Formats: sequence, C-alpha cells, structure tokens
Amino acid sequence: QVQLVESGGGLVQAGGSLRLSCAASGRTFSSYAMGWFRLAPGKEREFVAAIKWGSRHTAYADSVKGRFTASRGNGQNTVYLQMNSLKPEDTAVYYCAADTPIWSNIRNSAAYDSWGQGTQVTVSS
Repeated sequence: QVQLVESGGGLVQAGGSLRLSCAASGRTFSSYAMGWFRLAPGKEREFVAAIKWGSRHTAYADSVKGRFTASRGNGQNTVYLQMNSLKPEDTAVYYCAADTPIWSNIRNSAAYDSWGQGTQVTVSS
C-alpha cells in the first residue's frame, strides 16, 4: 500500500519561496508518476505539476510554469516541489499523489489512486 506524506508548507510573503516534500513508501516507484495538486477554498482541485519517477519527465500547469519545479531525490523515495515567486493566488492545500497513469492523463486527478494528507501553503500580499 502506497503511503505519501507531504511537508514543507507554511506562510510566506508574495515573491518568496517554499519547497514541498512528499515522502513515499510501500512500493517500488520506478514505474510511477507523482503528481502535485492543490485545493483552494471555493475552487476545484487543480493540477500543479507531475514528474515521472523513472525518466524524471515533468509537466506543469500554465499558472506555475517557470516558477515551480518538480524533482525527485537521488536514491530517496522523495519528490519535491520547489515554488518560487509565490503569489497570493498560490494559496491552497497542496497534495501529492501517486499512480501509474499514462502520460497524456497526468493532469487528471482521477488517474491517481494514492494521496497524501496535504500541506497548507499561504502566501500573503
């Protein structure tokens, strides 16, 4: 059973940076993709980024492209989301997710079966 634990959220001023971590356990993840999603009050869950575990191929939402970077640790079952130039509209609970979706479906939250508990990111103006 896949377990995911996020950390690294917090309060930051606009223009600041945060790095989220997602520690994964319970499986061999070489064929997995790890997705990052966020949920803001009054909004639907939104795709943020994804990284293919083996190839490290990445995908980003247009709203974060150039500001956020998804990566994974070497020899560690941890993926990261480096968030730079944060904006108030980035405020949300951020979740990591894991599964083996086809790459064309990487942005679809329904393609992921395992989810972490979420970590709050608050960006003040």
